[in-house]
Amino acid sequence: MRTLVLGIESTSHTFGVGIAGLIDGKPVILANEKARYVPEKGGIHPREASIHHAREAANVLSRALQKANVRIKDIDAIAVALGPGLGPCLRVGASLARFLATYYSKPLVPVNHAVAHVEIGKLLNNLKDPVIVYVSGGNTLIAIQKKRKYRVIGETLDIPLGNLFDTFTREVGLAPPYVIEGRHQIDICAEWGSEFIDLPYTIKGNDLSFSGLLTAALRLANKYKNDKRMLGNICLSLRETAYNILVEAAERVVALTGKKEVLLTGGVAASTLLNEKLERMAEYHGAKFYTVPLDYAGDNGAMIAWTGVLAYVHGITIEPRKAFVRQRWRIDEVELPWLPED
Repeated sequence: MRTLVLGIESTSHTFGVGIAGLIDGKPVILANEKARYVPEKGGIHPREASIHHAREAANVLSRALQKANVRIKDIDAIAVALGPGLGPCLRVGASLARFLATYYSKPLVPVNHAVAHVEIGKLLNNLKDPVIVYVSGGNTLIAIQKKRKYRVIGETLDIPLGNLFDTFTREVGLAPPYVIEGRHQIDICAEWGSEFIDLPYTIKGNDLSFSGLLTAALRLANKYKNDKRMLGNICLSLRETAYNILVEAAERVVALTGKKEVLLTGGVAASTLLNEKLERMAEYHGAKFYTVPLDYAGDNGAMIAWTGVLAYVHGITIEPRKAFVRQRWRIDEVELPWLPED
């Protein structure tokens, strides 16, 4: 017996289409195709990113179907990320999903983008109940599952971790591009330095704050213009301080809950240093650390497709005319019937 779901991701800079399913009860990912918008200057411009997505949508969809060796008629349902994310970008994916569902008479499945990042990490690592550390350009939070929802135990009070690094490297003239050959500009810049500089370290309970850290780092960078070694020291210290804040917040949740699994997911999961820090923290508390492969760390269609599978087999669908985008759709607002009741 086979159930296949096509998932569409378009919440930010990436337009992705994935195809996932259950074949004889076993999970499979058959395709994970994507195209990424890279701004020529500045940060992500939502309108320009949405134009990119509209231009690439047909090609990415076609590639995904070819990769999976299926046709639309073989697909059981269409899943789409309806939020959180950038409005113009979300609307491209939602429009395509509503069209496919209506034209081909397929059920439409609404998916929360943050939930999808967690579910793909759990699937790939075969996890049941981890402490979740979800970090990306638009999100930074620590959560656990409880009573059929993901409960946020700690989160950023201002800017996300990925946004912190993007903003700093852009303001000092290093980006865009933000990532070169898989490495963020903050990591490349940090190699120019060797000395740690004290910067603001803000953690309140389990919540984090990065805005003061960003301001202090930018002031220092402005003071030492044209001094590559000092800029390297600032990058190194900014990255070290930000990661230590996140790891301390995660450690508090691990100590509080006593859970034995720690999962890092989201775009910043590509950071080797952050993986090492969280792994050491988990080992210290007798827990095991897990992360996601690069292909599934950033935004991707496969995670939407897989979460769509979970939702579809539990009877979650939505009428196309009611499938509105929700730019601020929080992870803890979503009822997930496949999670335990306790």
